[in-house]
Amino acid sequence: MTDLPVDERIGHHVKRAEQHLIAAKHAAVQEFGLTVSQYTVLLVLSTEPGLTGAALARRCLVTPQTMSTVLATMERVGLVERLPHPTHQHVLETRLTPLGRGRLRQADRAAVAVERRLSELFTPDEQKAFVEYLGRCSTALEQ
Repeated sequence: MTDLPVDERIGHHVKRAEQHLIAAKHAAVQEFGLTVSQYTVLLVLSTEPGLTGAALARRCLVTPQTMSTVLATMERVGLVERLPHPTHQHVLETRLTPLGRGRLRQADRAAVAVERRLSELFTPDEQKAFVEYLGRCSTALEQ
């Protein structure tokens, strides 16, 4: 019927693990009134303040249209502010508000607990190899 059974497809296993990871992170951050997408935006902006919506979309692995919707919601509830760039008035920079920073601190503890649950399953060498394997997958599929 098919040349490759589902349980032999690496992509199937990657997708299944991703869905479980997203579900676990959703459960962890929703307690703080955030979606996983919103949490990711806060996390990225905490290390790279002033990104544009397009740059955030690339960093958060979503479409610009999705990011526009996420940012509009986050701005409306006061988690981020979007201000014109000092020299490029048509470019909006996005920054965390004090509320956004506080919400990130709370939610990050819960999200890190999810990450640690994963990490504890592997030795440091296995973690390094696993990340390398996933990197190979990404590289192969980008070509």
